[in-house]
Amino acid sequence: MATCPFGYTSQEQDAAASAPVDTRTRSERTGEWSPSLDETFGSAHRDYAALRQTDPFPWSEEFGGFWSAMTYDDVVAIAQDDRFITSVQNVVPHVPRSSRRPPLHFDPPEHTAYREAIDPVMRRAVVKSHESTFRASAEELVAAMIDGERADGVADFAAPFVVDCFAAFLGVPVDLAREVREIGVRYGFAIQDMDDEVIGQCSTRLYEIAERVYRDRLAAGADPSSDLVGSLHAAALDPANHITERTAIATIRQMIVAGMGAPQAVLGSCVVHLAQDPDLQEHLRRHPADLPAAIEEFLRLHAPYRVFARTPREDTVVHGRLVRQDEAVALVFPSANRDSAAFPRPDEFVLHRKNNSHLAFGRGAHKCPAATMGRLELLIALEVLLERTSSFALAGDVRMMNWLEYGPRAVPLSLAPANAAAR
Repeated sequence: MATCPFGYTSQEQDAAASAPVDTRTRSERTGEWSPSLDETFGSAHRDYAALRQTDPFPWSEEFGGFWSAMTYDDVVAIAQDDRFITSVQNVVPHVPRSSRRPPLHFDPPEHTAYREAIDPVMRRAVVKSHESTFRASAEELVAAMIDGERADGVADFAAPFVVDCFAAFLGVPVDLAREVREIGVRYGFAIQDMDDEVIGQCSTRLYEIAERVYRDRLAAGADPSSDLVGSLHAAALDPANHITERTAIATIRQMIVAGMGAPQAVLGSCVVHLAQDPDLQEHLRRHPADLPAAIEEFLRLHAPYRVFARTPREDTVVHGRLVRQDEAVALVFPSANRDSAAFPRPDEFVLHRKNNSHLAFGRGAHKCPAATMGRLELLIALEVLLERTSSFALAGDVRMMNWLEYGPRAVPLSLAPANAAAR
């Protein structure tokens, strides 16, 4: 049996090592919490705060059974501990699959070759080359919201904006990217419902789209230095690694879903946050240089993913609980990001927060490769929204997405345009 260090002091580790360990088997456990399937904006954070105080590493019977790492120290330690792997189960609930999809389903050293192909084309210089296209999309969408009788911060802004951005980055038609996002949402709800038939249908279609993208980009002469398909294809031709054309296409399949879900969720949450805080709106309009710092705080407060999972290679003690080999542990990033042990005044928006080492993009080998693109998308979208309006506010109830993505599904808005002089 192994014991996880979890970043504690030596005294805390000694105390943890000598403390009684809960060794109950699965049949002896009872469910200690249930992921809310009917949330309001912010309600999950109240639930997570209570758990961090009373049961920081709870067992849930839902979704086939899983543990939840709720504290910052536990999430960071598990994410960076190579005894915890993704190849057995990478999300909660478990998704049936016929084969592993890189890079998320692979662990180092297999995983490393894919990141070496992905990371260079996600660098800042490549992403910024699409900045004008991103901005044109944001300006068009905000103008349409202002001109319309009704507006929704997700359906009319966050969702189409991330589709436009991803289509531009990947070099595919917007209609195709939109289809991917629609299937991705359907796929996400099917996962939560554990509907294997719909999961299979969606996955098959996503693979078909991924192969089409792969073939089309190669036919267009994809540049390996700046094109995701081009880089993966070049890696597949290199006998020094294990990447094949089949696994390169599987990587595209993984990236096209993840590349739109998270930024839409975070951007939607940013819109809700600002709609509820007119003083912050006005500050950022008057001081746009503060927007990058504000975005880091938005990312901390509204991390989009809470279902990425790890499983231990061997029986392992975490927070005084015996996690048996291959039992899933969900890394609840939104909870970790509001842990008062890591962030003073954790539920408050603190502009220019010191030591803001949030986990919105994960940590360790599987840290999100698209972090630079995500930050640029948020910066451009919020810049344009604030520039083109004098104010905006909620005009109805916010509806939330499901367990897989923490963020709003619908954000009714009323917007007042900026005056002509301000433009």
